[in-house]
Amino acid sequence: MSAIFWVSIRQLTGPWRIVLVLLLAALPVGLAVIVHFVADDDPSFHRDFTTNLLDHMLITGILPIITMALATSAFGNELEDRTLGYLSLTPLARWRIFLPKMLASLVICGPLLLISGITATLLGFDGEVRPTVAVAVALSVGVLSYSAIFTWAGLVTTRALPFALVYVLLWEGVISSFIRGVDYLSVRGYTLAIMSGLDKPSFPALGEQVIEFPVAVVGAAIVTVLFLFLGVRRLRRMDVP
Repeated sequence: MSAIFWVSIRQLTGPWRIVLVLLLAALPVGLAVIVHFVADDDPSFHRDFTTNLLDHMLITGILPIITMALATSAFGNELEDRTLGYLSLTPLARWRIFLPKMLASLVICGPLLLISGITATLLGFDGEVRPTVAVAVALSVGVLSYSAIFTWAGLVTTRALPFALVYVLLWEGVISSFIRGVDYLSVRGYTLAIMSGLDKPSFPALGEQVIEFPVAVVGAAIVTVLFLFLGVRRLRRMDVP
């Protein structure tokens, strides 16, 4: 497992991919810094701005895009080079192949997204711990769920990236923002609900928009486990050259 993990890390840390991921992760921090030092000193303005920044920019856009860019490529080299067949011939259980691939993308994108969200929250909420912890936990859940989905998608099709982009923009972005019930089947909905549920006083704007906290926790767990299972099942059943 460790060999597969470290090979995957090297595959996913190409210079252009890392530059793109770093730039996207830096956007919320840059905006939070500008607002913190330049905008009105009204704390309520900073909090409202930070909530909108976390919701509309980080959780709705940057979180799924960064995770998608890495996780859909986890099996990319093996599929393009037709070496997945050799990997599948090793005496390893299929979950010991799928899990290191998924963890590799998590190890790269997870810390970057957490640093981005934590820094933006600390700036917007004047260093308060509770909203910062809520954001960190919610982002961790979101990264884990998206990584399972997109790693599976990378096994299903070699065109996983464009399909995942359509999914993110339409389902997680547009549709889940305007149709309330979709949040029950949306990683974005789970992430926002967990963030709000862990600290409702700090995110009052989300109170009427998000689904119930227990439902979000259960939903995120089901999605993660389901796509882990589907990914392992795909490895067992797919025909490899």
